[in-house]
Amino acid sequence: MVARTVLDDADIARALRRIAHEVVESRRGDGRIVFLGIPTRGTALAERVHALVEAIEPGSSTVGSLDITLYRDDLGRTPTRAPSPTRIPAEGVDDAIVVLVDDVLYSGRTVRAALDALADHGRPRAVRLAVLVDRGHRELPIRADFVGKNLPSATSERVRVRLLDVDGVEEVTIEP
Repeated sequence: MVARTVLDDADIARALRRIAHEVVESRRGDGRIVFLGIPTRGTALAERVHALVEAIEPGSSTVGSLDITLYRDDLGRTPTRAPSPTRIPAEGVDDAIVVLVDDVLYSGRTVRAALDALADHGRPRAVRLAVLVDRGHRELPIRADFVGKNLPSATSERVRVRLLDVDGVEEVTIEP
């Protein structure tokens, strides 16, 4: 079986615009927003959503990245990846609305690790989750606040997000 494309570059751009507008609407003008991308593709997506929010409400948000490598509960079972730098904006995360951004929400374990990592950097007013794709199959009680596309898939399938600034192509595919 061959991979099938479920989102192309226009679909991804539209989903990110929708997420940006939903974030602005949910904020209701109250508090500063800090977008923290989960490397690798979550960071690229966070930067895009941040730019879109800044176009709507200039000065309302900042962006950074939050490495979760050492907070994962599967370090002994999966190949080790090199940690990425964590970049917290100079204002920090205390009393901010933090929006964690990732490419795919699956089991929820990555988000759990991100919450643990975030706790080491301060105490946000609120934490929200934005994902480009929610594919279901949760193992933990975690739900995204902002979703680009709900994509039901079998556990045997792989949802693959590829972004122009990371992979040289812009698409979301399902592979057998």
